[in-house]
Amino acid sequence: MVIGGRMWATVGLLLVTVCGFGASSGGSPSLQWEHLVDFDPNYRLLWSVGSAEVTFEIQARTLGYVGVGFSRDGTLIGADLAVGWIDQGHVYLQDRHIRPDSDGEPIYDASQDYTLLLGYENTTHTVIRFKRNLDTCDMKDDFPITNDTMRVLFLYSKEKPRSGPNAPLPQPLVAFKGSRSIFLTQRSAQDELSNAPSVSILELRNEDVELPDSDESLYWCKIFKLDDFAQKHHLVRYEPVFDSSTSVLYLNHLILYECQGLSPDLEQLSRERGQPCFRLQPMHCNTVVANWARGSDGFTFPPEAGYPLESHQATYYMLETHYNYPDYTYDFSPFYRKNLSKQQRNMGIKAREPQPAEDTDPLAVSASTEHGEDGEQDDGDDSIAMEQQMVDNSGLKLYYTRKLRQHDAGVLSVGLDPNWRHIIPPRQEKVVSQGHCIGACTQHAFPRDGINIFAVMSRTHLIGRQVTLRQMRGNAELPPIMRDTNIDPSYQDYRRLTVPTRVLPGDSLVAECIYDSSSRKSITLGGMTTREEICLILTLYYPRQRELTSCHSLPSLPTVLHSLGIEELASGTNPVVIASPAELAGMTLERRLTSYDWENQFESFQDATRQGSFKPLCWTPTNTMLPGIESESYGSNVTRHWKPADKCRNIHTNLVTDAGPNMIDMPAMDDHESTNMIDIDLKAKMSRSGQQTPPTTNHRQVGRSAGSELAESFVALAVAALLGFALQ
Repeated sequence: MVIGGRMWATVGLLLVTVCGFGASSGGSPSLQWEHLVDFDPNYRLLWSVGSAEVTFEIQARTLGYVGVGFSRDGTLIGADLAVGWIDQGHVYLQDRHIRPDSDGEPIYDASQDYTLLLGYENTTHTVIRFKRNLDTCDMKDDFPITNDTMRVLFLYSKEKPRSGPNAPLPQPLVAFKGSRSIFLTQRSAQDELSNAPSVSILELRNEDVELPDSDESLYWCKIFKLDDFAQKHHLVRYEPVFDSSTSVLYLNHLILYECQGLSPDLEQLSRERGQPCFRLQPMHCNTVVANWARGSDGFTFPPEAGYPLESHQATYYMLETHYNYPDYTYDFSPFYRKNLSKQQRNMGIKAREPQPAEDTDPLAVSASTEHGEDGEQDDGDDSIAMEQQMVDNSGLKLYYTRKLRQHDAGVLSVGLDPNWRHIIPPRQEKVVSQGHCIGACTQHAFPRDGINIFAVMSRTHLIGRQVTLRQMRGNAELPPIMRDTNIDPSYQDYRRLTVPTRVLPGDSLVAECIYDSSSRKSITLGGMTTREEICLILTLYYPRQRELTSCHSLPSLPTVLHSLGIEELASGTNPVVIASPAELAGMTLERRLTSYDWENQFESFQDATRQGSFKPLCWTPTNTMLPGIESESYGSNVTRHWKPADKCRNIHTNLVTDAGPNMIDMPAMDDHESTNMIDIDLKAKMSRSGQQTPPTTNHRQVGRSAGSELAESFVALAVAALLGFALQ
């Protein structure tokens, strides 16, 4: 937990709370916060989530108004805002919104759904604390806070508004500094580790990997030998280690795999600096240990579980790093580009630049060197550094302990195997793809009492919009293990489930991804590059089972052909030629794909792919299939489907006509308080979530890695080669 509020008492600030709010409701200055994020050097947001409501606190370096908001895409269009300020001994908080067709002016809501808890300021900072229901049921003006990826907007201004509900906010477009994608309700907090003296640190880093100089992706694999875990330890946390603020822009993901066996090839590779993954012979390295993706701060395991590290079980590990040349034209909106470097600093990236003197206020240095008078960022230095930065030494930092926890944790991947058979038609706003983990696989691999999934990470590329992990038991669909209707492909992190979900032997799981291909002029195929698409969900669970590491599926070739109106392919042809029906005979498969009438035939294509057969792919740690699994299967025959409950039926909103409920009196602040004292307290007592440095007894760095690749059939290879046009 992060302790908030107490620091202000040390400099003599006076607090005023709303009458009737005690410590349990958030009025106490010693409130313990579950989450904390620095949006930029001048703005911090803290929050804690209850069963039905959420409490926020804004801490900002300004004496004007401050605000936080939510919108669908991270812009001000249609945003729901909470705005607060302090003026002449009064604290104000207002619930406002911005209409999609307006000029950007925040309008006072008819229903005021934010409750002010306290507010105060000194000579430099303003603090506002308040709460709201997760779903206010104000469907007209408010944005519900759900398990979706939330686009959180942040605002602060030098100016104070006039009092009154209809008073305009001074220059709201200038006050709006940007946004950040966050799991507000399921964020994995990087809390301080218990038993910190027993925790050691191990860094696994790449060695001078040359960054790509074009828009091609680079998958780099490096083998590490970890042979000094004579007794079992538990991995309890991991986080990224970035080489520089330049190379981090190229990083898409880092995955650490556990390798099976003690082959001479692994030993030799562990002595090398690594190589592109496609050059490696197939290795038994497909058990995921840790996974970082863009936007994540890392992951801390719950106190009851840890990933086992034991040399006699696994001596070699492979670090796979996906580099992609930065391209913000499709991945980031203008406001995100403007604040990208700020977010990188918040993630703990240390650029190679002079450090401030020890007696210098670090917060003031950041503000003066990186921002102009209007608070905007100068990105000129970043562009120069990008040209200079040619290699990368990023990796993962592992925290492990000899004090074992109750359960060994494991990672299970569910979804569609990345393959050309995963076809996404162009110019469609909603394309549904499904990857199946069939009941026969879980029946064979899971322990009798099942497994408990406690965290989930979904992965798509650029056109992914929604992801759901569905659970079927018999003919009934249970509540989804995870559901996100507004994912951000540039923000992929583990979300911690409030209560672990039990999955029993025989249960089937379905990873369902929805894509928006309306901007694509040609088909998108499944694959690992960012121009292709994936549909994968990584689940962290306990107790660990050693039978199943990836539970995927792949549309069968007959299903793919049927979805395209093809009955049979001619044998032994290159390029691949259609044999029947008669009207398509002699046409190449490539031409069929490029000339297919997707606009009028999309629905039939979608029905064929969702109802057709698929090939179950139940992979073991040794890259083999589970025995006894049929080569072709169909989706579960579900007769009872899950539907989300309507929580807002017969709910009344808080209609008001003035600002009365959200204004409190407060004494004037003393003007002699030291800015430096507050900033030092902020740094010392409120270290940013994900960047704490717990006391450790050991710290060491290792360097080495490598990867594996699946072979495809002749037809698959031929089609993949012929369809290269779709990736251009």
